[in-house]
Amino acid sequence: MLEVAQLHAHYGRAHILHGLSFHVGEGEVVCLLGRNGAGKSTSLKAVMGLLRPSTGRVRFRGQELAGKPPHAIARSGLGYVPEERRIFAELTVLENLEVGRRPAAPGLRPWTVERLFELFPSLAALRHRPGGRMSGGEQQMLTIARTLMGNPSLLLLDEPSEGLAPVVVERIAATLQALKAEGLSILLSEQNLAFAGAVADRAYILETGHIRHEGPMREIMADTGLRARYLSV
Repeated sequence: MLEVAQLHAHYGRAHILHGLSFHVGEGEVVCLLGRNGAGKSTSLKAVMGLLRPSTGRVRFRGQELAGKPPHAIARSGLGYVPEERRIFAELTVLENLEVGRRPAAPGLRPWTVERLFELFPSLAALRHRPGGRMSGGEQQMLTIARTLMGNPSLLLLDEPSEGLAPVVVERIAATLQALKAEGLSILLSEQNLAFAGAVADRAYILETGHIRHEGPMREIMADTGLRARYLSV
């Protein structure tokens, strides 16, 4: 579904991504793992067009995305959930969801408010509450739900467990497992190994903008030496 090849990216004169190559298959959950500053969030931004790649290819279902603006990439079927959440604080839950509404691709079951309230029951009870009066976990759920209202084929999530209480992290993990069961493809950046292990099929480990290892998530979870070298704090 998604193929990234030899991706380089800069912030000004700083070379951040060094020839990254990775892919996501249909219905697969893939995680970019690494410590802070490894290049995980920058990778997602480069895929989404929020940071223009210096060189390299980003292909989604055979269509080249590198160099396109973010709105065009979103229209091709990618949905992006930023780490900062960026909900509309003055709008209610329902109004935030309406902002994200886009028609589904032909043949796909569309996401509706009713379906999303089944997936996020806590949002149903808060449907008339302004986003600015919600907890961090509720805002994270709302951001994911709003992105799903755009009916993406591939969901990009940047550090979805960051700053959330353990019980909320468990709920987010269960939500991603449910989305995987629906057949949605997911690419996420994460440094919470337990969270990644609960949802991901495969992972790429990043360090200073390089891919140091790739493999099945279960093998990474079992390799204590690998985790100590690249993932321990």
